Amino acid sequence: MSDIYCTDCKRNTELVFDHSAGDAVCSECGLVLESRSIDETSEWRTFADDSGDHDPNRVGGPVNPLLSDAALSTVISRGGNGSTGDASLTRLQNRGGDPDRAILLAFKAISNMADRLSLVTTIKDRASEIYKRLEDQKCTRGRNLEALVAACIYIACRQEGKPRTVKEICSIVAGATKKEIGRAKEFIVKQLKVEMGESMEMGTIHAGDYLRRFCSNLGMSNEEVKAVQETVQKSGDFDIRRSPISIAAAIIFMITHLSVDSKKPLRDISIATTVAEGTIKNAYKDLYPHAAKIIPEWYAKERDLKNLNSPKA
Repeated sequence: MSDIYCTDCKRNTELVFDHSAGDAVCSECGLVLESRSIDETSEWRTFADDSGDHDPNRVGGPVNPLLSDAALSTVISRGGNGSTGDASLTRLQNRGGDPDRAILLAFKAISNMADRLSLVTTIKDRASEIYKRLEDQKCTRGRNLEALVAACIYIACRQEGKPRTVKEICSIVAGATKKEIGRAKEFIVKQLKVEMGESMEMGTIHAGDYLRRFCSNLGMSNEEVKAVQETVQKSGDFDIRRSPISIAAAIIFMITHLSVDSKKPLRDISIATTVAEGTIKNAYKDLYPHAAKIIPEWYAKERDLKNLNSPKA
């Protein structure tokens, strides 16, 4: 109850709230001073059984449009001590089976992998949507779930403009090799190309797509990151026939070796970029002749370029 001015009593009186009707009633004369008021307090309810366990829940789980029942079906859960209110109901529910059981396992695997890769929710949702389309075509049976899920995440990252390398994804997958993930990716693209058309296009990967993440993993300064980005952009004017990720790794190696203080060991760059040391050396060898043209002048003068090691023939 609270005090408020009553126009009928001509003074402040205590109010009585009728929560079922949403009315605020004067306790003296019974005049309804407010109607249809909104109760903004938490609508906590307890669904605990007689075991004394307190289980306050506001609402159920979030709606998932990718599931057949939108995740709104009733589930008979067990209590804290493993008991249920009616064991027969649980047996009947289990006997009926869950048509979404397989896809729920896949969504859980996608969520776990996305969390380990620190991916945003949009990528996670896109990967789930891709897997749901595969499930609708009944083409997932008998295939490696880990490889399919990893491939869905790889494609989703590409489509959202935040690509991850196959090696990065493979590093957090226990039940699939790099080759299996690659085959699963090709299988998914082939299966969904007809249905989704242009929406299955993953776009072209550029060296700049990986830079910020690689530089962050190596703890590079903002000035170095800016120099790497400009160098990558200018390197596009030359015919460097190397993969984008190899070019990115080689340019990071080049920029960090212009200064004695900021040098990064080749092994550290290889680990951060998931590119083999030999591959970085080969890409560096192709980029070295163009160093004076691609490295920004504000970062390194011509005399500073002499600090770069000449690649071995």
